[in-house]
Amino acid sequence: MTTGYLVEDEQKIVGDMELDVTEAKEFKERENQTTVIEFIFLGFSNHPDLQGLFFLLFLIIYLVTILGNTLILAAIRVNPVLHTPMYYFLSNLSFLDICYGTTTLPVILVNFFRENKTISYEGCLSQVFFLVTFAGCECVLLAVMAYDRFVAICHPLRYPVLMSKRVCAYLVTGAWLCGLANSLPHTGLIATLTFCGPNQISHFLCDIPLFLKLSCSDTSANEVGLYVSSATIGLIPCLFTAMSYILIISAILKIRSAQGRQKAFSTCASHLTVVVIYYGTINFNYDRPSSGYSLDVDMLASVLFCIVTPMLNPIIYSLRNKEVKNTLKKLFEGFVSSYGSRI
Repeated sequence: MTTGYLVEDEQKIVGDMELDVTEAKEFKERENQTTVIEFIFLGFSNHPDLQGLFFLLFLIIYLVTILGNTLILAAIRVNPVLHTPMYYFLSNLSFLDICYGTTTLPVILVNFFRENKTISYEGCLSQVFFLVTFAGCECVLLAVMAYDRFVAICHPLRYPVLMSKRVCAYLVTGAWLCGLANSLPHTGLIATLTFCGPNQISHFLCDIPLFLKLSCSDTSANEVGLYVSSATIGLIPCLFTAMSYILIISAILKIRSAQGRQKAFSTCASHLTVVVIYYGTINFNYDRPSSGYSLDVDMLASVLFCIVTPMLNPIIYSLRNKEVKNTLKKLFEGFVSSYGSRI
């Protein structure tokens, strides 16, 4: 009887020891999964001798982006002639481009002076949230602007009713809500992932695919979310924009006079140029094979999409639009005369 009790006690002790070892392993795994508190950018690490040149280039791009889009906003605000739906949407696009540049470029510029080009986990997650929000909003906003041009050219008599101030406000609000609705699920799903290391990002910004590569947990839900997002917030506005311009071009070709066709096309030429550049760069950035491209090519794709495009938009609209150019000219002349009088 005594021997039986001793055997049971020994088995209990051994079981408790095995349980302690299992709990220790689980605790160690949980500890390892929460050790990643920051990420290291490897972007531009292949060109250490060009850091100063890169800093100057990106600083110029950022300043041009902020200045150009701010001038567009100022021109639309001060000139009553530009208080129309088309320029109302353009002002929102300019504000969106300022947000785009501010989300990425300040971090990039600061990291040029840092030996360890790091970003906190929260900062990286925030960058993903804002980038995805702005990308989704811009897709819908470009579709809204295409619809505005479609109504103006194909249904000019009904334009004041179809594009009233209330309708325009609803459309812009819907674009921003679509961006948020696109971003919140992605950010929430990423927040549930665990990162056990490594913490090196082969890029100069945070993006969803880069997060998924670093995660040590199941990312199937995130991948499904990306497919759903591409099919809805990406593809549907693109198809809507394409269909709008098919109808617009068809209507323009029916105009008999060459002067009338040129005038009708000039009203949507700037927006069409922006659409082509935007979707061209976004396809080059995302719709490529995941392998077979160097780090430099990946970074070039992101530079074109996230950094260069917001800088080009105000240049395109100011160069191809006489009303915007005239307003900007008056603003410049007024600034020069005011500054000269103070001196």
